[in-house]
Amino acid sequence: MSTQPKILVTSAAGKTGLPVTLQLLHKGADVRAFVRRYDQRARRLERAGAEVFVGNQYDLTDLRAAMQGMHRAYQCAPTAPNGLHFNAAFTVAAAEAKLEHIVTLGQWLSSADHPSLFTREVYISDQLARLSPDTTVTSVDPGWFADNYLMVLDTAAHLGLFTMPLGPGDEKKNAPPSNEDIASVAVAALLDPEAHAHCHYRPTGPTLLSPNDIAAAIGQALGRSVSYVDISEKMMTKALRAHPPANYSAAAVSQLAIYAEEYRRGSFAVNAPTRDVEMVGGRTPEAFEDIVRRYVAGQPRYKTSLSRRLAAMAGFVKILATPALDLARVQSDRDYVAPRQPRFSQDTEEWARTHVPRPGAVKRLKSA
Repeated sequence: MSTQPKILVTSAAGKTGLPVTLQLLHKGADVRAFVRRYDQRARRLERAGAEVFVGNQYDLTDLRAAMQGMHRAYQCAPTAPNGLHFNAAFTVAAAEAKLEHIVTLGQWLSSADHPSLFTREVYISDQLARLSPDTTVTSVDPGWFADNYLMVLDTAAHLGLFTMPLGPGDEKKNAPPSNEDIASVAVAALLDPEAHAHCHYRPTGPTLLSPNDIAAAIGQALGRSVSYVDISEKMMTKALRAHPPANYSAAAVSQLAIYAEEYRRGSFAVNAPTRDVEMVGGRTPEAFEDIVRRYVAGQPRYKTSLSRRLAAMAGFVKILATPALDLARVQSDRDYVAPRQPRFSQDTEEWARTHVPRPGAVKRLKSA
């Protein structure tokens, strides 16, 4: 009878859940992949050797069923206003199943009084996960993903513009990690809990980049000139309403605007880059240009043509004609709980104390 630990991966078809599952399988792990539906991604995981479990992650009954026979788990909450509900249900099911180890996907910004409801919920969820005396926890806390920049690739490919509200183009404020690099750190912690229990890791890319650097890298990958344009948050909300990415609700947009403010404040540059991907994940962190090249490879939609340029121009006109999203009203309409004194990450004493600049270091912050 096999004594190999069984690992549950939640959000297994998602941005980090998919590479976590595939990397675990590549290393010979016994994996159960929790997915919402049996689609091509689920079939890919099944072909790779995963046991696919189809269910609702918000449903405690489904989580309990998914936990049966499991020893460890990757906890990946969806980017949604009900993320805390998922994490609370996950914590209950994990405690009942007596999991020996959990790896949580957190946030670099995580703090108790953050202006973002989603971020405060991540902070609470991380505390909940650590309540069980029988379960050890590792937190993987990435900042602004490389994947976030890819939302505007169409505009870059066909109009030569990289448009985001990131502040001055020459200020180096982020070392963006790939989904796969983030996954490598989670995988290492899942496979060797003893070495990584009670630690917080912050995977980053290899180099701090400015928005101009990001635009240049996108241009190199696309084979054309791309310029950065610093847009307003209002314009960002118009663009996201006109051309919403998959799974991006108005609520998610309202939080993205807060993260853009943190970006402009330089919070993602603190302690970046780290060596966590190299020292924990065991791989060389992927350069941003290589991430973009991999993403656009074999996708004809990014090849320039007159028809695609005209379509991109029409899309831009649609953005201009789309009403901006009232971010304050979105949060008010949803009755978001607000802290008495919201504070951005670098204005918070606890955050500043536990996220001190340690360039190049592996962040092995032990939980209290």
